[in-house]
Amino acid sequence: MKRNSKTVKINNLIIGGGGRIAVQSMLNTPANDAEAGIGQIKRLISAGCDIIRFTVPDKSAVSNVYKYKSLFPDTPFVADIHFDHRLALECIEAGIDKIRINPGNIGSEEGVAAVAKAAGNKGIPIRIGVNGGSLEKHILNKYGAPTAEAIAESAFYHAGLLEKYDFTDIVISVKSSNVANMINANRIIAAKCDYPLHLGVTEAGTRRIGELKNAVGIGSLLCDGIGDTIRVSLTDDPVNEVYAAKALLEALDMSEELITTVSCPTCGRTEIDLIKLCEQFDKIKPELKPSKKIKVALMGCVVNGPGEARECDIGIAGGKGEALLFKNGKPLYKVSYDKLLNTLKEEINKL
Repeated sequence: MKRNSKTVKINNLIIGGGGRIAVQSMLNTPANDAEAGIGQIKRLISAGCDIIRFTVPDKSAVSNVYKYKSLFPDTPFVADIHFDHRLALECIEAGIDKIRINPGNIGSEEGVAAVAKAAGNKGIPIRIGVNGGSLEKHILNKYGAPTAEAIAESAFYHAGLLEKYDFTDIVISVKSSNVANMINANRIIAAKCDYPLHLGVTEAGTRRIGELKNAVGIGSLLCDGIGDTIRVSLTDDPVNEVYAAKALLEALDMSEELITTVSCPTCGRTEIDLIKLCEQFDKIKPELKPSKKIKVALMGCVVNGPGEARECDIGIAGGKGEALLFKNGKPLYKVSYDKLLNTLKEEINKL
């Protein structure tokens, strides 16, 4: 059952409240190169990114808020601020949609109060970002290591600083490069508050291992009903973070995509080139226009194939050089292998 967190509005996007999972990424272009940033933003939007974060390390980078918002007014943007609360104030004045800070490193408590007041006046939410690698000394000394309990306590400590100034339009993000710590810290927080949670495994590594770590960490929590927005952090092109996040949501049947697929791993019984068929089907999926969300089964033989195909809106169970087509749980007719792709395309567009 989905955790029913409170809602937070970022531009025109609502996260929390048991709604859909929003996908995030972060620009990795130089903070002083707005043109490069604009190019990457276009690619992220095209890939289906819902929320885009970028760093604002100094006063000159505040100008990017104006530039990005003027060109992409409907895209939710998050300014990532550390150390200098005045940068957060300037980004708020420039029209940013959300601020990401760590209240513990933003400066004095007066600075936290000023950011909370300015964000509250503008209706701008604040994401509290806590990483296992940057915990406060008093918390690290208490636990002796960046344990899940330490990470969660740090998040509550930071939320308390904002709550002290009557600010509760908060999103919490607790991350660690240790997958188990990330999972357990989020479970602790989910049980003790109703703030929306941003999920991710930080410093997860390059694409292959990073996708696996995030799939385990984010996927475990989403299966628990925990999580409102996600970022699959990778040492890679940010666009690949978006593709990985969307694939993860599809794997969990949480995707907004119209078409999801199941396919078997193949074995010695497979008598059609199912691997090639699946690769070809993935390429034509963007062209398909069913009138509703559907699930497609691409199965290689008659052992599990018919059963899986019957459970989907449409599917095939392979035979020798051909396959039996199923639709809405019923077998229709056999199709030769060379006509399978076009037949699937035609039948799916009828749904």
